Amino acid sequence: MNTKKHLGTVTILLEDRHNHAQDVQQILTDNSRIIMARLGVNPSRSCIKNCTGLITLTVEGTAKEISDLTKKLNKLYGIVAKSITITK
Repeated sequence: MNTKKHLGTVTILLEDRHNHAQDVQQILTDNSRIIMARLGVNPSRSCIKNCTGLITLTVEGTAKEISDLTKKLNKLYGIVAKSITITK
């Protein structure tokens, strides 16, 4: 089993952050051991309902841990998550 740690990012796009934030937050809490930093951005500053949200995570974990986190997020309706590993 490969337990080498990698640094990377996971970017999450929420189509409707008000309706999906709780589900995303639960997944992030469950995987908090690999999350080093989190930045949330509201791309539509004047939006009140059904607003898009963007979250960028800095992560450190095995390739499997980072991949599993991304897959769990992508299973949610209205969520698109992409990960990039920046270390070998």
